Amino acid sequence: MGGSPVGDGTLSLDGFKASATALVKRWKEIEVDESLPDWTWKPCSNMGVPSEVEGYLALEGVYRYRGGSQEQIEENDNSNGADVVECDTWVQSSSGNIHVYDFHVVYSHSYKVPVLYFQCHRSDGQLLTLDEIKQDLPSNSLKVLSESKWTFITREEHPQLSRPWFTLHPCATSDWMKLLLEENKVAYEEQSLRYLPAWLSVVGQAVGLKIPLELHCRP
Repeated sequence: MGGSPVGDGTLSLDGFKASATALVKRWKEIEVDESLPDWTWKPCSNMGVPSEVEGYLALEGVYRYRGGSQEQIEENDNSNGADVVECDTWVQSSSGNIHVYDFHVVYSHSYKVPVLYFQCHRSDGQLLTLDEIKQDLPSNSLKVLSESKWTFITREEHPQLSRPWFTLHPCATSDWMKLLLEENKVAYEEQSLRYLPAWLSVVGQAVGLKIPLELHCRP
């Protein structure tokens, strides 16, 4: 199950679908911050017929306050008025001064690895620029973006939606995923299924998206 092995840090399309299915299931089983929505699988369609394999993962409608609130400040013992921008608290809301984030995980046939696409808009629908998005990010995410050689952000056409989205370039993904799976001593036969949780734990750091540790544990 899970497609071809990932000993070289890559992932087959079947392996991507299997790992995505396992991630969606596991996400519902573990205790996740109630502010985060569920990951869902969105199948691609060919002539109106949903594909059994082609599709992508989506985490949509993640809201983040720019101005901050008393409730947010109380949740972070180290927060003060000057640190509101760096608050890691993500909330779902329909009002207030908020930025709305959507995250998609799409399979790259060229690199044979998952790729993170994301965009953000204000409550009035206006899209944010990359500089504005960076102002939302916590300090540790900015550090990852500035110091890591693999986390450079580009703006490319979303392969399924045919619209420009921001993306973390996947050129070095297979290299560091090979090392990550080896360091974590993931069993050879489980590597495909556990590929996406491991990958997401790394790329999530670059965009301020916290991934529960329980996602990596075997059920």
